[in-house]
Amino acid sequence: MPTYYLDASAVVKRYVSEIGSAWVQALCSNEKNAIIMAEITLAEVASAFARAARGGRISADEQLNYLDLFVGDCDEKYHLVAIERAIIDRAVDLTQVHYLRGYDAVQLATALVANAELLRRQLPPLTFVSADEDLLDAAEAEGLPTENPNLHP
Repeated sequence: MPTYYLDASAVVKRYVSEIGSAWVQALCSNEKNAIIMAEITLAEVASAFARAARGGRISADEQLNYLDLFVGDCDEKYHLVAIERAIIDRAVDLTQVHYLRGYDAVQLATALVANAELLRRQLPPLTFVSADEDLLDAAEAEGLPTENPNLHP
């Protein structure tokens, strides 16, 4: 079963139509794929929906609908990883090595911990999915396979 780690910039594309949306929708709709995310992605995606509504990209009704769909998918379809102190410590270290914002470092640290668990179980590595170039560069430098949904119009 292929495993994908989606950060907020990637998963938003499943709900809000933009470049890469069809690719992310297909990825998430394929029941053979496992989708992993950090719990903090809930707050990041909620914020992205609110910003899109305030900026006029989506309506207030769409904002609420997308948020309801996303929260439901988090409960039923996605595997959420709790953010524990070991992940925060790893994120702190990542900020010292790579050009990353705080939440991006937490996203990458979470993916690295999840990937280590997959490898420990002798499963294939996860693919890190993000639309953030700095985050993708850091993920690649840390040895993760990556995908940028913006390259799949």
